[in-house]
Amino acid sequence: MMQFYKKRDFGAFISDSFAFFKQYGKNYFKNYILLNGLLMIVMVAIFIFGYRELFMQIFGSNMSGESYYFESYFENNMGMFIGVGIVTFLLFMALMIVNYLFPVFYMKRLADGQTTIKTDDILADFKQNSGKIGKLLLGLIFIVMPLATIIVGVSYALIFVVIGFFILLLVFPVVINIINFLMFDYFNSSRGFFESLSYSIRSQFSYANNREGSPYWKYWGATLVLLIILYVITTIFTMIPMILFMLNLFTTAPDGNFEQNPFTGGFGVLIFVLYGVSTLVSFFLSNLLYVNSGLMYYDSRRDFHQKVELEEIETIGVNE
Repeated sequence: MMQFYKKRDFGAFISDSFAFFKQYGKNYFKNYILLNGLLMIVMVAIFIFGYRELFMQIFGSNMSGESYYFESYFENNMGMFIGVGIVTFLLFMALMIVNYLFPVFYMKRLADGQTTIKTDDILADFKQNSGKIGKLLLGLIFIVMPLATIIVGVSYALIFVVIGFFILLLVFPVVINIINFLMFDYFNSSRGFFESLSYSIRSQFSYANNREGSPYWKYWGATLVLLIILYVITTIFTMIPMILFMLNLFTTAPDGNFEQNPFTGGFGVLIFVLYGVSTLVSFFLSNLLYVNSGLMYYDSRRDFHQKVELEEIETIGVNE
């Protein structure tokens, strides 16, 4: 069984993240799909048919030369757009809650010594922590995300200055770590939202005991490596429909004059189905990043390391 509360270095975070799925992956994704599968399918379906319709109208208005065609279409279907927008937002929020907190609850049970985890166990965690989940959601929406957007936005704006790229490179992984640490600490400790937020920030730069060096670089480096891995894989999946679309444009209208909307028919459906698949892939791959954050969080909890080590020593004494 994997040990969670222990000291890890940069390489161990990467290798143990993959080792986690090698050991627990079958059970992990079985529960993940049972809890999250329907939400993901509905979201992808909305994406495929909703965005396809939107792009068909945009592209169709450009083909016919009617500059106000899309504006008229939008005004005539305002109610539908608002309704779909609200449903999509609610589904997206539910999906994000389950997607973010599933690894938190799953890893917490493993860290507490549970060996076999069932879907009912995770559902029970969601029900028992419904109040805290609501507070976390409000805190993320109105406090954390606006601050994170400002910090990342300023860093991104500085890209026009050469040093801005390096600032963004340093800041972005840390922001991700802080948000993930916040969720892990909020449900793995008795701290309140602001206390957990404070801990998630402080733990990026120093351990609680202040007797060791800063963990900043190993946390930052492990997250950056996994972000690059995820980016490369998801880019491959998103490039496939883009390449097919461009090939279709060049083969059907080499002179730039389109006789029919390229988003109509079976090919248009195929393009958005492929984009839907790439979205699903990104959701599944994101779990690698969350598990890595969980391992970093357990590394930061040096107050629990000594407790676990003492329990192991007592167990050895009993076995002898």
